[in-house]
Amino acid sequence: MDPSPAAQRRLKAINAHLISTTDDSPSDLRSNPTAEQGYSVVLPEKLRTGKWNVYRSARSPLKLMTRFPDHPEIGTLHDSFVRSVDTFRDYKYLGTRVRVDGTVGEYKWMTYGEAGTARSAIGSGLINYGIPKGSGIGLYFVNRPEWLIVDHACSAYSYISVPLYDTLGPDAVKFIVNHALVQVIFCVSQTLNSLLSYLSEIPTVRLIVVVGGIDDQIPSLPSSDGVQIISYTKLLNQGRSNIQPFCPPKPEDVATICYTSGTTGTPKGAVLTHENFISNVAGATIGEKFNPSDVYISYLPLAHIYERTNQVMTVYFGIAVGFYQGDNLKLMDDLAALRPTVFCSVPRLYNRIYAGIVNAVKTSGGLKEKLFNVAYNAKRQALLHGKNPSPMWDRLVFNKIKDKLGGRVRLMVSGASPLSPDVMEFLKICFGGRVTEGYGMTESSCVISCIDDGDILSGHVGSPNPACEIKLVDVPEMSYTSDDQPNPRGEICVRGPIIFQGYYKDEVQTREVIDEEGWLHTGDIGTWIAGGRLKIIDRKKNIFKLAQGEYIAPEKIENVYVKCNFVAQCFIYGDSFNSTLVSIVSVDPDVMKAWAASEGIVYNDLTQLCNDPRAKAAVLAEMDAVGREAQLRGFEFAKAVTLVAEPFAMENGLLTPTMKIKRPQAKEYFGKAISDMYNELSKSDPSAKPL
Repeated sequence: MDPSPAAQRRLKAINAHLISTTDDSPSDLRSNPTAEQGYSVVLPEKLRTGKWNVYRSARSPLKLMTRFPDHPEIGTLHDSFVRSVDTFRDYKYLGTRVRVDGTVGEYKWMTYGEAGTARSAIGSGLINYGIPKGSGIGLYFVNRPEWLIVDHACSAYSYISVPLYDTLGPDAVKFIVNHALVQVIFCVSQTLNSLLSYLSEIPTVRLIVVVGGIDDQIPSLPSSDGVQIISYTKLLNQGRSNIQPFCPPKPEDVATICYTSGTTGTPKGAVLTHENFISNVAGATIGEKFNPSDVYISYLPLAHIYERTNQVMTVYFGIAVGFYQGDNLKLMDDLAALRPTVFCSVPRLYNRIYAGIVNAVKTSGGLKEKLFNVAYNAKRQALLHGKNPSPMWDRLVFNKIKDKLGGRVRLMVSGASPLSPDVMEFLKICFGGRVTEGYGMTESSCVISCIDDGDILSGHVGSPNPACEIKLVDVPEMSYTSDDQPNPRGEICVRGPIIFQGYYKDEVQTREVIDEEGWLHTGDIGTWIAGGRLKIIDRKKNIFKLAQGEYIAPEKIENVYVKCNFVAQCFIYGDSFNSTLVSIVSVDPDVMKAWAASEGIVYNDLTQLCNDPRAKAAVLAEMDAVGREAQLRGFEFAKAVTLVAEPFAMENGLLTPTMKIKRPQAKEYFGKAISDMYNELSKSDPSAKPL
């Protein structure tokens, strides 16, 4: 059948962009160096008109991926798990450390086959309790095998999983449970009492299942409450004795509602389908080589999209997943026991590993420090020139460092916030494997872009996931445009099968982020650098992430601090390379002078007083007190302050006509003060070192 005129136009546009690798094989295409950008391929947004500003992965330029190339029959999470249970039945899947005489021992494993049996039992148990298809199932506990088994049961029997952060306060839990009409909550003993205290306020809940609970220690409720409480073991056994047939979902069915932390208000529920997850992981893992001998450690919160999507990947490839004990302070011990081959983490932990190694090397001194530096530089030079470093350096120096993560890690992945290029290089040299970095968000089912295998450049977030396309949209009010030199800049917009269906029951906020042509507006500002790599340079909205991934709404914090007597105006600053906030305070001159007089402090002018360490300490103490009163969270407190006598004004370019702070300008204006504060903080806390 001849292609349609529209298809012919598209092929014509693409053909200008691609050339055949042989004269007699026009279908065997590779990217045309005159039109492509290395790791990305550039296409026109519309076939007849429009700039060539849409970037796709050079791995799949003609079609966005929606399925795994080797298994196109897999369209849902259920399909993927069914295949893995069949293919990897006797392979290790879920591992936890067992306690022997009160001491934590080695990992004990459940196979894929055993997990499949448990999945069927839990799903059948829910059906036997009369929970209808399409119901919301809440998961309110930290990572452990039961979390994934319940999630697989949801997929097999067409329930919708609703993760609840184990750190959420009662108000957020109540909101999510009521908003998503959750009928069943899986929790642990520690969170059960909290749930029971507001049970009357979550009327949709019919069943509470206590993971790790002992039947005779679980409280019973009056039947008039309409809520039953049972142990996970009881549900498992009841389901096992009355197995029900699967109720398989379709690719377009909702798999989960993932609630974002709701910095600016109530949490928003991102609706994600089975197709969203399968597309994302199929695209993100194309060309990756995983197999059942790989071992992955699960400690990043399963309620977050990053770890959730990683678990879709582990299932497809038959990877063994070992869980941490639930205590971050014991993570290094868990790593040594598990000896993973794949390690996914966030910059906050990588920065701590970096700081710990650097500090250990410096304190070792003498010959050991010299040997480390010689080995490090030799290996660095070899890697920079594309050569294999001498194995001697690993034997002498780096194998001891590798052992900190178990000694077998071959792939390290970073996400959630930017990883410093220096730290990335350090990890590559010390641990010897591949280190990569990705960029994504809940609304894109996780990965939007990732650094390609073989790309040795750092300081960017790679090329598009082959399951999506990316364009940059002008933001004239921030002076970011497609005509910027040397590279175009603008808001990162994403489209494709990975994009979520919208915010649950919130059409207004959905329309704010997804436009009429299906583009998701991320709010991040990016630029294309050499090789078709995406680099994130700014944030469109006044919300940013700290290094550990916490979202900050600075205006909310500033509105708290301006209640301080000393504070006339306040500018809060933080970024993804630092784990703490710092502040610039324009002081109230009268209050400041009165305080100085009461303290007997002599000064020449207000600027000199502002620079006095005693004044800074007094202002920061009052800010802390006001912050505690307003119940700011720990990471929302400013850890350092710079006092200025000059007010923020339109005249010095720091305020808009509506008296709002111009953030990019304030960042530049106070750049030295901000840098000085972070340098000072790093002296007291090496992990807070600005990168």
